[in-house]
Amino acid sequence: MFGPWWKLGVDTTLLAFEAQAVIGLRLAKLAAGGSAAQVEAQRMVSEKVLAAGEAAMQIATGASTGAVVAGYRRKVRANHRRLSRAPKGAAKP
Repeated sequence: MFGPWWKLGVDTTLLAFEAQAVIGLRLAKLAAGGSAAQVEAQRMVSEKVLAAGEAAMQIATGASTGAVVAGYRRKVRANHRRLSRAPKGAAKP
């Protein structure tokens, strides 16, 4: 009976934690400055506009709240992977 609500609550909580990690990584990249920071700032804004449009389309076509949250989590995880990688040309330990 409470299964779907519980899953939505857990997924939303995980999204919040994952998003915080991405925010921290992005802030570090922006604070470093340079052309990489400029690219990241532009990417961040365009991704947010696209993600909001995609979520609106999902809702308009009858997708569940869980599906919308899952879509956002997928995008946040992809950003975390991308931002966690060592910069190109960096020395490997």
